[in-house]
Order: sequence, then structure tokens, then C-alpha cells
Amino acid sequence: MSDLSHLLANNRAWAARMERAQPGFFQGLASQQQPRFLWIGCADSRVPANEIIGLPPGEVFVHRNVANLVVHSDLNCLSVLDYALNVLEVTDVIVCGHYGCGGIKAALAPSEARVFDHWIRHVRDIAKHYKDDLERFATPAEQYHRLCELNVAVQVVHVTESPVLQGIARPVKVHGWIYDVADGRLQDLTPMVEGVRALEPSVRGVM
Repeated sequence: MSDLSHLLANNRAWAARMERAQPGFFQGLASQQQPRFLWIGCADSRVPANEIIGLPPGEVFVHRNVANLVVHSDLNCLSVLDYALNVLEVTDVIVCGHYGCGGIKAALAPSEARVFDHWIRHVRDIAKHYKDDLERFATPAEQYHRLCELNVAVQVVHVTESPVLQGIARPVKVHGWIYDVADGRLQDLTPMVEGVRALEPSVRGVM
């Protein structure tokens, strides 16, 4: 069995630094959870939500999966959305993808008959639906880059069309961002959302 004692030591050192910098920090965290943001991001190890937006623990409620998908049959994601909106009362939902996403890249390649292929079928559907858009770009690398963006925009639509969000009376903003692992910078894709549509049946009017 691998020795992970260095990780436990790192944890103790981190906890000590936090407590020195902000005495009582952990007691405050233990007594309440009041984040303003829900982050729906990719499980990629290079995209840690809190760190890349410079916020400490307690500020961001996080859900991550391969390729930052919001699928209307995924009870895990929907439960997070429900809890964030109805219990934590977050005001902003951020769907954040990233360039260089392995899930997006795999969706552009032939299936390898793995369980993983069932999940990224959702991304393959986006690539098929926006085939003309993708083919405006000359190289596979550019098409890959564009599909990362389109995927974010479609997932934002899925959030806004979710019965969970539509059942909320107060204002909630949904944002689409993309992160570039090559330079550490975020870009706001929210303006492009109006040009895409959900790839699953609309639930408007169902509530």
C-alpha cells in the first residue's frame, strides 16, 4: 500500500498556516456554510475551483465530473443543484469547462467501448448537432478548442432549463466560463449562450 503520510503532513501544515493567518477560521467554517457560488466544473486535476478564482474554503459549493456535464438524468448533479439553490441559496451558478479537456477530446475520437463512452456520448451529441459550426474551423485542434466552448454553452442551457432552477422564485444568474490550463486564465463565454440550445427536451412549461 502506498505511503501517503506526506499528504497528511501537508494537511497539518496547511491547517496551521490558515489558523495563524485567520484565528478561528475553522471554527467559523464548522458553524455554517453560506457560499454565494455553485461551481459545476470538470474533474480534471488541473482545474481546482477555489484556487483559480482565489477564494478560500467555504466560498464555493462544488460539483465536478468528466467534461463538466449537466445531464437531466444525472441525479448526482441535480441533487447538488437542488441543495445549492434551495438550501444554501446560492445566487450564482458557474459552469466552467477548460481547453485541453480529455473528455472533449475523447468525444471527437472513435468509441473504445468503455463505460466512459456512455458518459461522453452527451458531448458527441453536441459535436453532431453543431457539426457545421465545428467544420468552419480548418484544423482538428481548432475544432477541439471550439467544442470545449460549445460544451460549456450547452451545459449552461441545461442548467437554466432544469426544473430545479425553474422552481426558484428569486433571481439566480447562470454563467458559462472556460479555463485555459496553458496560462491559468478564465474567459467568460456567457454571451455566446444565446446562440446555442439544449440537446435534451426542453422542460419549459412542465412545472
